[in-house]
Amino acid sequence: MESFDVVIVGAGLSGIGAAWHLQDKCKGKSFAILEAREAIGGTWDLFRYPGIRSDSDMFTLGYNFRPWTEQKAIADGPHILKYVNDTATEAGIDRHIRFRHKVSDASFDSATGRWTVTADTPDGPRRFSCRMLLMAAGYYSYDNPHNPHFEGEEAFKGPIFHAQHWQQDVDYRNKRVVVIGSGATAVTIVPVVAREAAHVTMLQRSPTWMISRPAEDRIANFLRRILPPMAAYNLVRWRNVLFQNFFFKQTRRNPQKVNKRVTDMLLKELPEDVVKAHFQPSYNVWDQRLCLVPDSDFFNAVKDGSASIVTDHVDHLDEKGIALKSGQRIDADIIVKATGLRLQVLGGATVSVDGRQVNPNERYVYRGMMLEGVPNLVYVFGYFNASWTLRADLTCEYACRLLNALDNPATAIAVPERKVAVEDEPLLLNSGYVQRAMETLPRQSSTDPWRDTQDYLRDRQSIHQDPLADGTLQFRPLAPAAAAAFAEAAE
Repeated sequence: MESFDVVIVGAGLSGIGAAWHLQDKCKGKSFAILEAREAIGGTWDLFRYPGIRSDSDMFTLGYNFRPWTEQKAIADGPHILKYVNDTATEAGIDRHIRFRHKVSDASFDSATGRWTVTADTPDGPRRFSCRMLLMAAGYYSYDNPHNPHFEGEEAFKGPIFHAQHWQQDVDYRNKRVVVIGSGATAVTIVPVVAREAAHVTMLQRSPTWMISRPAEDRIANFLRRILPPMAAYNLVRWRNVLFQNFFFKQTRRNPQKVNKRVTDMLLKELPEDVVKAHFQPSYNVWDQRLCLVPDSDFFNAVKDGSASIVTDHVDHLDEKGIALKSGQRIDADIIVKATGLRLQVLGGATVSVDGRQVNPNERYVYRGMMLEGVPNLVYVFGYFNASWTLRADLTCEYACRLLNALDNPATAIAVPERKVAVEDEPLLLNSGYVQRAMETLPRQSSTDPWRDTQDYLRDRQSIHQDPLADGTLQFRPLAPAAAAAFAEAAE
């Protein structure tokens, strides 16, 4: 069994970032990255549907240590994948990755202060030992998206598949395509496929708030011409962070005003009857994730007639297409389900402490990155209301602080302990994929530190300045025998 200071689970955007922070802030610490798939990149290598792109600007989705230098701020998947790969290669992180290692089990032993991590590989199970387990496997299942079955699917004569598992050999040229869904995936696919398809219909059960934004940031591109790359990057990054923070807080303080403002912006893009019929959600802006439309491409496809929107419910499928609850129907040659993700906690691994299995739904989150009663485990979970990496960078910086504190045998075990009763508070978003997973997600309260604040500015100050030993995070010593072994290994 190989031993490391840290085992990182996942070699996507978060895992590569975690490794960079470890190399930068925990000099000499050993680590391995266990990646279930055969490539770096996570989401950006997995998703292959047409037009795959970010739904956040790359000045905040990019790392805080590496500038984004491409022209487009709303970037396509291949450029993001290259950014992650280049980060790993240039820092030598790629040499630490064990591909086709899917973590299935992790158990902590308080007597030794170490995790034993089991990974399934093509050659059978392999075990690793570490002082800290850093879960950076994302928040959804790569293998099992939310894929509802519709009555009559078997009768449909054309291809039908989920966007997460896009069929690369499908030919949609001059075909009638129906995309079921109205989130970021659907809004990305529709305008790209519409360029070659006979027609694309986006079938939504209910509307989603959408907003257009230029794919290129002219101010950022100007600043890059006159300033060093990192200086320009940081200026634009902070501008975007502050604007996002202000805008989100306005949605909480004046939701109706923000709803009207977004509606007014939509009315500049589309006819009033289309906006009223298909772009007026029953919830407020940012009660679910706001859908970004770069360069108005989705709106333009609707305006020029190459795409259309239908708001209705599926009754059943037949050999020629979809029959709707309203009695209408949509004929189709290809059906794509963009019906969402299936959330997955801790990469789907079974986690136990001293032989007792941990059910995340019975535990409260600590600072949005650890679990009540679970020692030496940090998990990366980004923001819902801002770019994922803003939170991921902060989490990894905190993990580095914590790892360095574990070097003393007297403080080698760190575990969040809740000593008082707290009141539950629902998660920020009421999105379908969140609601479907409520019975598996960790709990949060209305009071610190047992919640995920979704506030970057507040988190940044807290994570950088607050003491680790805050009265809730408890440090424990190693057992005498383990402490002696620790000291011997450190010599």
